[in-house]
Amino acid sequence: MHTININLFNEVNDDQKIFEYHLTNKNGIQVSFIEYGATITSIKIPVSNDKKVDVVLGFDNIDDYINSFGLPNAPYFGAIIGQYSGRIKNASFILNNEKIDLNANSGENHIHGGIHSFSQKYWHLEKFDEVENAITLTLTTDENQENYPGSLKVSVKYQLTEDDKLIVDYKAISTNDTIINLTQHSYFNLDGHEKDVLNQDLKIYAEKYLETDQQNIPTGKFIDVKNTNFDFTDYKKCPEKVDNTFVLNEGNDVAVSLISKQNKLQMNVYTNQPAVHVYVGGNCFNQIKGKENANYHTKSGICFETQNFPDAPNHANFPSAILKKGESYNQKTIFEFKKI
Repeated sequence: MHTININLFNEVNDDQKIFEYHLTNKNGIQVSFIEYGATITSIKIPVSNDKKVDVVLGFDNIDDYINSFGLPNAPYFGAIIGQYSGRIKNASFILNNEKIDLNANSGENHIHGGIHSFSQKYWHLEKFDEVENAITLTLTTDENQENYPGSLKVSVKYQLTEDDKLIVDYKAISTNDTIINLTQHSYFNLDGHEKDVLNQDLKIYAEKYLETDQQNIPTGKFIDVKNTNFDFTDYKKCPEKVDNTFVLNEGNDVAVSLISKQNKLQMNVYTNQPAVHVYVGGNCFNQIKGKENANYHTKSGICFETQNFPDAPNHANFPSAILKKGESYNQKTIFEFKKI
């Protein structure tokens, strides 16, 4: 049996209340969301008769989510990233023979949608679907927000199935030709969000990754993972440091698998996107406490950002990131949880 519940998460002020929405399935998995950033705040999974583990990082109140964007390196915990995930070199690209200059928010470059990104917007709850055990959140951008051409209408549908899959379904349509690259930025830790990820086993279904320059921007070249530190074609312990885009094997929709032997739990990530950007982090610089007073650090969680390639608009050999006026952008990612 599945259920949808709502509770008050926080009051921003007298006029604005933030609600938290909970999807629960017959196996007792509960996934929670808030409208700010269309953010996943928790994923609680039963690992024994009397214990649930919360497998994503996050905060206990809205102020901490908002203030986290002022940290030296904003974590974007659980948020939807947009309009373009990852870096765009020199915050510019050519579209229809016209140079577009975006806002630079990472030195001279543009990252994760800019200064006023989708992650910092209040999304609108469009629909509860008790039959599908799903909620849909929507966002409409201002014309030329962050200098992206057009106005974009985006929807993200979160569905929790009875076979323990969290399906994230993205759709978008633009009033003008533009570029788009959406992703979900949850930091996972199958051992629980109070620990580090280094004892978990990771497999990435990719034989190549993107070469990057000193600013971590793709050069346009592909590197074979063999004989490198980024060969996760077989299970290995999570690395202490990774911030790289892996080119997913064609014809295989599974992107990564993560295993916690401690909790006998496995997570598989499936996607229709060409890449997954993998990042270990979560550091809050001892400035903001995580959920349940957790002290998040550089190895607290691991992100699996299923997406198109970073800086794709500036590389003719990368998959196109262009969304034509009136056409529909469709992206789907599935997080599957299994007992082992």
